Amino acid sequence: MRSTDSLPRSVLTRIAVVYIRQSTPVQVRDNLESQRRQYDLVEVARRHGFARVDVIDDDLGLSASGAVARPGFERLVARLCAGEIGAVLCFEASRIARNGRDWHHILELCGLVEARVIDQDGIYDPRHPNDRLLLGMKGTISEFELGILRARMYDAARSKAARGELRICVPIGYVWDRQTGLGFDPDIRVQEAVRQIFSRFRELGSARRVFLALTAEQRCFPRPSDGRTIVSFDWTPIRYRNVISVLKNPFYAGVYSYGKSESRAEIIDGHVRKTYGHRRPMEEWEVFLKGHHEGYIDWSEFERNQAQLAANAYGKAGGKKSGRGGRALLTGLLTCGRCGRGLAVAYAGRPPGRPMYRCDRPNLQLGLDRCLGFGGTRVDAAIAQEVLRVVEPMAIEASIEAERMIEKGLRERARVAELDLEQARYEASLAERRYAACDPDNRLIAAQLEKSWETALQRVQACEARLDAMSAPDAGAVVPDLAGLAADLKAAWNAPGVTMHARQRLVRTLIADIVADVDEEAREVILTIHWQGGQHSQLRVRKPRTGEHGCRTSDEAMAVIRSMAGRWSDDHIAASLNRMGMHTGQGKSWTGKRVSSIRRVNGIHAHFAAYKDGKWRTMLEAATELGVTSHVIRRLIKTGELPARQVVPGAPWQIRVADLQAKNVVRALANRRRRSPRRPSGQDQMSMFSDS
Repeated sequence: MRSTDSLPRSVLTRIAVVYIRQSTPVQVRDNLESQRRQYDLVEVARRHGFARVDVIDDDLGLSASGAVARPGFERLVARLCAGEIGAVLCFEASRIARNGRDWHHILELCGLVEARVIDQDGIYDPRHPNDRLLLGMKGTISEFELGILRARMYDAARSKAARGELRICVPIGYVWDRQTGLGFDPDIRVQEAVRQIFSRFRELGSARRVFLALTAEQRCFPRPSDGRTIVSFDWTPIRYRNVISVLKNPFYAGVYSYGKSESRAEIIDGHVRKTYGHRRPMEEWEVFLKGHHEGYIDWSEFERNQAQLAANAYGKAGGKKSGRGGRALLTGLLTCGRCGRGLAVAYAGRPPGRPMYRCDRPNLQLGLDRCLGFGGTRVDAAIAQEVLRVVEPMAIEASIEAERMIEKGLRERARVAELDLEQARYEASLAERRYAACDPDNRLIAAQLEKSWETALQRVQACEARLDAMSAPDAGAVVPDLAGLAADLKAAWNAPGVTMHARQRLVRTLIADIVADVDEEAREVILTIHWQGGQHSQLRVRKPRTGEHGCRTSDEAMAVIRSMAGRWSDDHIAASLNRMGMHTGQGKSWTGKRVSSIRRVNGIHAHFAAYKDGKWRTMLEAATELGVTSHVIRRLIKTGELPARQVVPGAPWQIRVADLQAKNVVRALANRRRRSPRRPSGQDQMSMFSDS
């Protein structure tokens, strides 16, 4: 340690740097005396004889443990390397560094450029062994002190958390009270928003479906006004992350947990950098206390929810998938009877395509042959028919339960609307009181308070209108006759308003799993149905042959085409099929071209005039071509002057084009025209009426 007189002129002509730092933003805001004492080092530097003094305070609020980047420290090192600094002034060693690497790096640079280190105890020259030893001890003590403080603080927090008394940040729906401790949020509207998520998940079984249902009902979810502390809320439209965070948080099941995340360190550019918030598996949490507080759900329901969420995730094994809609009824329910893997759904043909069930994971992952695959249309129809057969004895009870669930849903929505209205009225009353307490002459404030009051009143009107709309009966709404639908389950199943998602939910309520296999010799799909409750049954569905599809023309339509093909044209057959209410395999109406296509595919021959190849004519076509009536052509056929044929008696006449140009036909037509009576011309006939 040196005196002031020992500072050489070469040092005093350079710059003295005062390095100022505080560890946290809270210290920067509250510990103002520490800041003042550090800034006073500027006067200390001037008393030591330095004419130029710079202050580096870029690192206020940053830790010196070496885990975070410090731009001010980097600037100090750069200026030392440039030889601009004659002395580094700090309040104590811990202000410059709390780790040995940074501290000794500064000492090494000061020794190389002959700079001094000055603190409240004196002046040090790092070139001298005694000063270097003393500075090294100060840095070691500073680093050790930080470790002691951190260990003491963390041990106290862990000890308190092990008893469940550490007041950790709680999720929305809970609050810490000074007297009673942890409990539900006293705001009933907040409690109802959380409970709605759990009740909808019990009903729908999918977080995504819960989010869509609540969004369709225009539900809102509380969000902290400042984004962090749960003191006041802003009600915003619900988001998917709100739903998934509530479902996956064990705190709602009465579990107090601590140590759920960890920090990780890595070396970046020669410096240690720590990152926080890395999630640990649940079995590695430091504190896990079940039954610590009252939960919105119990632990068993929380475990079921996690299992359902894991099964819903794409590519996750185990458990049935929730019904998410789509065009396949059995998505996530089918299991391969050969390898035990779940069957995937693919869509073939033109959009929207026909569903197909395949076990192709061995092919995709291992390069093996595909286990099996079959079309989904016939299988879905067979399972639907089997489900309706099983449900039929309980149809009346199911309809009563459906009515009860509808009424319960209406009551829940009305309750939420009432809570929204109550909150809106309170906010309007609060805005009114604020406006009344304001000086009306102060228009800068009164205008804003008046606008806030008006906005609150508009929200009250919107909530009242929404509640009135729920209470008033809708004259245009059709009340579903559930008792009538119970008598005709097939009509209820195929009703236009029933979505595939609703059918999937019904199937999953009754069926736990379906094991599928294919009997290639019998061309049948074997379905082993595992019903809820432990019962099993087997169902066989015929597998179509290669090239066979579901858009096949009905047998009734084919019988009509075969019976009429030899006697009538394709247009006549199409008209008859349309009059009988029959459709094509694709559900379309019949035309002559479609009848002709069906005939060619099935090898059904028609009369020659139907081919339209220019060689044959019908009676009407022949009459039109010769410019006569059909009676003339019929008389020529009867007299044998015009050759013609019929497939069967009573069928349309078929006339060869070449026969129409024969000499005897031309002569017969000419003779008939000469023998036909001629009406006199009216040019010379006198009018019955005079011009007058």
